[in-house]
Amino acid sequence: MAASEGPPLRVRPAEPGDLERVQAIYAHHVLHGLASFEETPPDLEEITRRYENLRARGLPYLVAELGGKDAPEGVPEGVWGYAYAAPYRTRPAYRYSVENSVYLATGLEGRGIGRALLEELIRRCAELGYRQMIAIIGDSAHVPSIKLHEALGFSHVGNIVSVGFKLGRWVDSVILQLPLGEGDGTLPPDAGEASGD
Repeated sequence: MAASEGPPLRVRPAEPGDLERVQAIYAHHVLHGLASFEETPPDLEEITRRYENLRARGLPYLVAELGGKDAPEGVPEGVWGYAYAAPYRTRPAYRYSVENSVYLATGLEGRGIGRALLEELIRRCAELGYRQMIAIIGDSAHVPSIKLHEALGFSHVGNIVSVGFKLGRWVDSVILQLPLGEGDGTLPPDAGEASGD
């Protein structure tokens, strides 16, 4: 898949060898940003545990990379960003809904990387039969992320005001939602089956 502008960008499933870079990208966001409400960056072992848990569930975990010869000047070769889908909630009735996460290396915003990752994540989740994708964006002032989701069809469904406190200030959560595939237009295949709590 290519980014909307600039040199060709490759989006592919993440592999264990990518996780050191994933951990570094995420650690920066944890320490310096409001996209994540974590305050202490998880180490590589914890990132690996989270990755393995999602992959064991069959959920997509993607990275975006660009080779050195194609990279713009000053941009390192390798993984530029990553995205994954996780269960929106763990109780059985939520089983057709996923929550997305997209993180980019610092300074690489506005190059189409986030869009390429999110488009592919949406496609894969729809193919897997999920019906709703939820985005919970930290900080209502994070306009680029909100605009990206809206450009891909997400609807704004709410704000949770001042729900977090990070980097010395109160932070909102912005909630957006995208129907996948048939959305709620049809019942799921196992609609008649009872499930426990």
